[in-house]
Amino acid sequence: MRKYLFLFLAIISFLGCNKLDKKEIVPPDFTTLHFGCDGNSITAGNQWSAIVTKTLGFASHHNVAIGSSTLACHDDTQDYGSADFAGISAGWIPTEDPVELLKRHNNVAKVHVQKFISEVKEGLFEAPDIFVFSFGTNDYRFGNVEDALKPDLDQVDITTMAGGARWAIQTIQKEYPNCKVFFCTPIQSGDPDRNSKNLIKIDILNKICNHMNVKVIDCYNNSGIKAEFEFNSAPGKYLVDGLHPNVEGQELMGNYISKEIYQSYISE
Repeated sequence: MRKYLFLFLAIISFLGCNKLDKKEIVPPDFTTLHFGCDGNSITAGNQWSAIVTKTLGFASHHNVAIGSSTLACHDDTQDYGSADFAGISAGWIPTEDPVELLKRHNNVAKVHVQKFISEVKEGLFEAPDIFVFSFGTNDYRFGNVEDALKPDLDQVDITTMAGGARWAIQTIQKEYPNCKVFFCTPIQSGDPDRNSKNLIKIDILNKICNHMNVKVIDCYNNSGIKAEFEFNSAPGKYLVDGLHPNVEGQELMGNYISKEIYQSYISE
């Protein structure tokens, strides 16, 4: 009996020491941190990212998202700030205007990221502590993971979604090495065909992000926006047209993304 008593006390002591040794994880003071993001029309302006900024209390909000944008570049996509830079357009109605087409071809993650970095260097915004990408909805040149993860970034084909994602993520990580980067998946829509394609894109993006040590925020499955309650090209529960979130949908996304960012700090 005495032997078992000593064994019991030893176990209690071990458990107690472990409990004392375990450090309490305290989330950062978000009011001292700066938030950056990029994406397409679901991110542009004061939508979910504004809610994230308000919810977590970020010191600043730098959003370079533009409607109709893609991760994939085009063969004639320019560098932001180049001498002959045509600008960026969110246009989507068919046109044959060559200048407008070039501006649309500049509406890609690469140019957005270059613009973001330029604006920070100009002193217009602070360097980001947290950066969230939210892309994929408009991409249809998927590419493949193996090509996108070639060791030399200069050898990566950025005219594909996979290559464009790799370029954008790595460029932010290199420019801001202390910045924590996240990637939001596309949300569900009212179009079954679009949703099927989104699942293919998400699989590719998950692999890219895993390799780049970027946390994926699964807005497709966990934001609360479900295809069953939405309609293609018509208003539904959380989407105004089967694709873009209404105010309630933006709040769902913002609250979910805020929770995932917060949770990423206390679960480390």
